[in-house]
Amino acid sequence: QVRLVESGGGLVQAGGSLRLSCEASERTFSRYAMGWFRQAPGKERDIVAGISWNGGSTYYADSVKGRFTISRDNAKNTMYLQMNSLKPEDTAVYYCAARAQDYSGYHVSPNGYKYWGQGTQVTVSS
Repeated sequence: QVRLVESGGGLVQAGGSLRLSCEASERTFSRYAMGWFRQAPGKERDIVAGISWNGGSTYYADSVKGRFTISRDNAKNTMYLQMNSLKPEDTAVYYCAARAQDYSGYHVSPNGYKYWGQGTQVTVSS
């Protein structure tokens, strides 16, 4: 069982920046492809960014391309999401997720992930 804990959310003005972290309990963290998702009230949970097990391949939703950067430090069992130029429409609960250990690449659907964090609220004021 992989336990994921997000941190770094908060309230920020439009145009500001935040960095989310996702720390995993699993020592074999490097064997898991990971993703960041977000869910706004009344909306579905959508992918924001994905990263392969070794960080060599990444994916970004069109809405965040050029503003967000996903990365991971396997030595620290931690994944990051650097969010710049934040917009009010980025307001949501952000979740980190890990795929099952057999998969090296990310998946764009939440159904492709086996483990989830509890979420961290990001609120962007206009």
